[in-house]
This record gives sequence, C-alpha cells and structure tokens, in this order.
Amino acid sequence: MRGEVARAVAAALGSEIRASRAVSGGSINEAHACELADGRRVFVKTHRQHARMFACEARGLAWLAEAKALRVPAVLAVSGDDDTVGFLVLEYLEASRAADYELALGRGLAALHRFGAPVFGHEEDNFLATLEQDNSPADDWPTFYSQRRLDPLVRAAIDAGYAPRSWTAAFERLYARMDELAGPPEPPARLHGDLWSGNLHGDARGAPVLIDPAVYGGHREIDLAMLTLFGGPGPRCFAAYDEVHPRAPDHQARVPLYQLYPLLAHVNLFGSSYVSSVDAALRRLL
Repeated sequence: MRGEVARAVAAALGSEIRASRAVSGGSINEAHACELADGRRVFVKTHRQHARMFACEARGLAWLAEAKALRVPAVLAVSGDDDTVGFLVLEYLEASRAADYELALGRGLAALHRFGAPVFGHEEDNFLATLEQDNSPADDWPTFYSQRRLDPLVRAAIDAGYAPRSWTAAFERLYARMDELAGPPEPPARLHGDLWSGNLHGDARGAPVLIDPAVYGGHREIDLAMLTLFGGPGPRCFAAYDEVHPRAPDHQARVPLYQLYPLLAHVNLFGSSYVSSVDAALRRLL
C-alpha cells in the first residue's frame, strides 16, 4: 500500500496499519486486506486519481442498506469528495457461500428493487467504475435510459476513437424506438447499478452481500441483465426473484437492450475490443 494512503487510513481509523496485503479488487482500484495495531481487520480500496468516487460509493452503500433487503459491508472510513488521497475502508468479510445463496440473492434483489426509488435518477451524480454517471432525473425511464445512460457513453466512445461514427445513426434509431423496446412502464426500482457477478460477495454465514454499487433509480431489468452478462447465478436465483417480484412478460427479449449500458462502459474503459459485442446487441434490437 502506498505510504500516503496508509497514513490517511491510519489517521481516519485511529490505529496504525500493522500488515497489509494486496487482494483482488477488480480491474479499477487497488485493494488491500489490512490488519490494524488495535487488532481489527479491514478492507481498503484506493485509486490514484479518483478520490470522489469513494465518497459516492459510501453513500450508495447506505442508500442500498435502507431497503434492508441484502447485506452491504459497513463503511468504517472514507475520504472526502475533495481529498487528494482517495480511499474507502470497509469491514473485512470472510468469503463463503451457503447452499441457499442463489435463493437468498434472488429474493433479496427482488425486495431491493421493490423497495423503490423516488425518481428515475438519483440525488447526486456518481460513478460506474471511473466513468461519471449523470443521474439528473427524467420523467420516464425510456428518456432516462436514452439520454442519461446510453447517449453519453456512445458519444464518448466515438470521440475517443474506440467506436465507429456509424453508431450515431444506429443509436438514434434505437432511441426513436425506446418507448416500444423498454418494456411496460414500471415505477423506479432501487438499483445497485453495477450488478455483475464480481460485485457479489458472501459473508461468513454464506449470505449474499452487495459491493461496489453505482446506485440510482431505474428499471429493475437493467440490474438483472447486467447480472448475466459475464456469468452469474443460475436459474434458481431468477426463479426466486420472480416468486417475490415477478418480471414483466417478454423480459428475456429486453436483455440485449439492458446489456448495452455495461457493454458501452466496457468500450470506454477498456477499448474497442468490446465494440463487436455492442454491435451484436444492436443487431438483435434494430
């Protein structure tokens, strides 16, 4: 762990870091499991450039916790929005998964989504990984998804030279059909916002835990579509979800639409290797 991070974390926790080891923390942040001089074990995330995203993440975890649907890790300390050293300190959770993990996950996600959100959007902008996420509210979901989610990433990918300029016309055709494609109107769900399998954890009892959110109020099918994008839970999870909060008819046909947002994020984060996946989803929709 970098020295300035270790000093900032020690000051925030009131205890020196006695030992630290790098652990898997995704492809964006540095992550460490730390032992403190006072005997506590903690999990520390840090990034060299983006300090504000950790404060947003901490507030996002608290927002998810309000639903009392699935466990989120306790925030022990976090850097401020304007701090030069960015970090987030969470309780350390021993990883385990019980036999009924997928059932609990499905039921918990259904309860989280059904708890709802005030608007399509959120009270503050936040981050999907290091990408700024515009959460300005919109009156309806098709408008929000087109204007706040897809279009900024399409424009950014083209401007960066990752994506072809033909995307402009293709996505304009998609936006014109969004009312038809987006599914039956639903009230805003309380979304995790970055719900791929790597952002699911298990606690010592084997119960599911949500980590690394990018929260906002939106259509619940985007969380579920993202959950299947890079591998994820099996059919038992989704059957348990539908027992609590049944999905609307033809939800499977909307999966390519709702996988576009994370795929576009991957184009902007990792480059043109994901362009073909976006094109494949567009072909299924247009």
